[in-house]
Amino acid sequence: MQRYIFFFAESIPDMAKAEITYEEVVRSVKKRDFKPVYYLMGDEPYYIDKISDYIVETVLTEDQRDFNLSVFYGSDASMTDVLLTAKRYPMMSDYQVVVVKEAQQLGNTDALTDYLRSPQNQTILVFCHKNGSLDRRKAVVNAIENSGVLFESKKLKDAQLRNFIVACVTRKKLTIDEKSVELLADFVGSDLNRLAAEVDKLALTMPEGQTRIVAEQIERNIGISKEFNNYELRNALLTRDVLKVNRIANYFDKNPKNNPIQMTLATLFNFYSNLMLAHYASDKTEKGVAEQLGFRQTWQAREYVQGMKVYSARKTMNIISAIRTTDAKSKGIDNKSATNGELLRDLLFFILH
Repeated sequence: MQRYIFFFAESIPDMAKAEITYEEVVRSVKKRDFKPVYYLMGDEPYYIDKISDYIVETVLTEDQRDFNLSVFYGSDASMTDVLLTAKRYPMMSDYQVVVVKEAQQLGNTDALTDYLRSPQNQTILVFCHKNGSLDRRKAVVNAIENSGVLFESKKLKDAQLRNFIVACVTRKKLTIDEKSVELLADFVGSDLNRLAAEVDKLALTMPEGQTRIVAEQIERNIGISKEFNNYELRNALLTRDVLKVNRIANYFDKNPKNNPIQMTLATLFNFYSNLMLAHYASDKTEKGVAEQLGFRQTWQAREYVQGMKVYSARKTMNIISAIRTTDAKSKGIDNKSATNGELLRDLLFFILH
């Protein structure tokens, strides 16, 4: 007796859709391949703002924006208000753009699902949903993906910050040396809007005829000391330069506003956490460590290869624990009288010995 097995398409789950990147969204908008809806969400506001602004600037001329650009705020508007506007036709333009800021405060996503079954194709709806994301189990997510673009803007990892800075500099048709990249990443941290603003400031203050950003210019225009900073502290720890480590610690203690201990602890924690991962790399060459840490450039792994020669895996693990303890004490936990300067010196002594 023969048996037949039938597969029904409805019973087979859809393959997970690949997440669209910032570059892909911008590229399609630049080609004027517009979609009826762009839902921009996530914990990193920089890319949400960049895409939203780029859509407005690309779709509409300045003259067209008077009649064809509508901006709503989720705290003041309803989905009904937004969709009533979206159903209108543009005036003296091929398109109108409707931007919804603070979209995370809008409700009634069922109404958006209904609208997207037959959207107004001369309207481009842009939702800016910051500090969170839609529940991907909701029907509206599938409706957005079918009709337009669902983009999730995620926080960059520490290794990605360096690539972000280089990309910002390259767009300005400038170059930047390795030390300057590290200075900016360590000083500003993961605030992409501020990082981009600092690069803009440097580009505007470039001396005539100079196209390369160097540490001296950063010190002059941003206020980061080229000699006493977290980048130099990390290098001094790598070379076990006790004198230099103490000089930097003293400078930080005297200038706490520009060198808060939390920023220094975060820098050290990121470095030694990566160093711990490097110890687990099967290939401990620069190439192998770069792959282990997810770096694009081999040179980014150089200091970790050096660090493994200076700090064993056990010592690295103990350093990470000491950094956590110092962070807790800097916030008043199990600390009755030690100042931040004293806490940092104690930590640095432990790292070096």
